Amino acid sequence: MVTRVAFRVDASLEIGSGHVMRCLTLADALQAQGAECHFICREHSGHLSKLIETRGFAVHRLPLERNGPETGAEVSSEPELAHARWLGTTWARDAAACRAILAELAPAWLVVDHYALDYRWETAVLTGLPGAAPRLLVIDDLADRRHVADLLLDQNLGRQAEDYRDLVPESCRVLAGPHYALLRPEFRKWREASLSRRARQPRLQRLLINLGGVDKDNVTGQVLEALSVCDLPGDLEITVVMGAAAPWRESVTTQTKEMPWFTEVVINVNDMARRMAEADLAIGAAGSTSWERCCLGLPTLMVVLADNQREIAHALVENDASLTLDLSELQATLATQLAVLSKPCALIAMSQQAAVLVDGDGRDRVIMALGSMSQEELR
Repeated sequence: MVTRVAFRVDASLEIGSGHVMRCLTLADALQAQGAECHFICREHSGHLSKLIETRGFAVHRLPLERNGPETGAEVSSEPELAHARWLGTTWARDAAACRAILAELAPAWLVVDHYALDYRWETAVLTGLPGAAPRLLVIDDLADRRHVADLLLDQNLGRQAEDYRDLVPESCRVLAGPHYALLRPEFRKWREASLSRRARQPRLQRLLINLGGVDKDNVTGQVLEALSVCDLPGDLEITVVMGAAAPWRESVTTQTKEMPWFTEVVINVNDMARRMAEADLAIGAAGSTSWERCCLGLPTLMVVLADNQREIAHALVENDASLTLDLSELQATLATQLAVLSKPCALIAMSQQAAVLVDGDGRDRVIMALGSMSQEELR
């Protein structure tokens, strides 16, 4: 198996925490097999370097550039990437800084999970390293830019390898769809109990709200306000999960005290699988957490918080695995969708449809792909 792996990934108030969290899921599995994992992260506002370190991984921090990415930007005939601003600098500067770190680490694999990086950064980083260049795994959701990857993972529903045909080398292996969803092993562990409970107890008693680790626009507060005037069971219990970096955390905590039902706020939970398994309904973002909810068959009302979540939301609705909420008409759509799910048969049907999509073994499949390609290189 590979012995050293480097991850280039960021979190911030704008980016959110999902990219780092799924990379940590992969790093945990690699570490369990004896790999030494290193993270390269820029110190954006809301970065998660301390969290990564508490999980047992080294973090090589890239300082935040106070002058912004425009100063000294490289000249390019190609259009700027849609998410270029997420990098906080130019791709060339980022590549130079990362290449110096990688020259010291000499990893067997480089994992890149960043919408602001493409083949130009990848080529610049991998060219000129002493010794053999690492193999490259790209984790993506957008299929909107070129890569020079050896392996590419896009875990989103409806995604097909064909979507990357003109974006990666012919030799690149593409892992597409939620069959490869990067979930922590506790979701697979709780799957059977979660599905069994839903089949025999389809009623709304526990509501779980999780709109990302950051929720910079306080959508959580909007949801709570809309919920407060809905007709819901008197014994309802609401749990709001937030990240420590969430800027509206104190405001939401104050707001929960005015709710008609018992409502609690929990921060940086380490038992999300259990909480999802015990919940009857979730209100959540249409991001990578969608696959955790599907694995546990948790019926969900989704909120699209970013453009890159629209495809996920559309695919889940098309598969009858979730319903969406319109933020522009939140009160009306929330009441409508709750009415749809008020019938026990509706909760059961949605749970079953969601569970079919994700079995919880995706991380192991990705690890097997990494291992098999590493063995091929040794032969």
